[in-house]
Amino acid sequence: MEEKNTFEQSLERLEVIVRSLERGDAPLEESLKLFEEGAGLVERCQKQLDEAEQVVRRLKKGADGSPEELPFDAEDE
Repeated sequence: MEEKNTFEQSLERLEVIVRSLERGDAPLEESLKLFEEGAGLVERCQKQLDEAEQVVRRLKKGADGSPEELPFDAEDE
């Protein structure tokens, strides 16, 4: 069963993995396992960021009065 960590928990674990791999003192097999876990965490974090981007949108009235979906960081005209 896949763990359902928060984005912050996944990021913290990823930081621990990176520090461990940067030290270079783990045996090869353990390093490979850490690398695989880290790759999975990166994928999970990216998916969470992509999902958050879809939620963080705002609506603005277009020229014809219908709503237009714009990125959250779009400047007001």
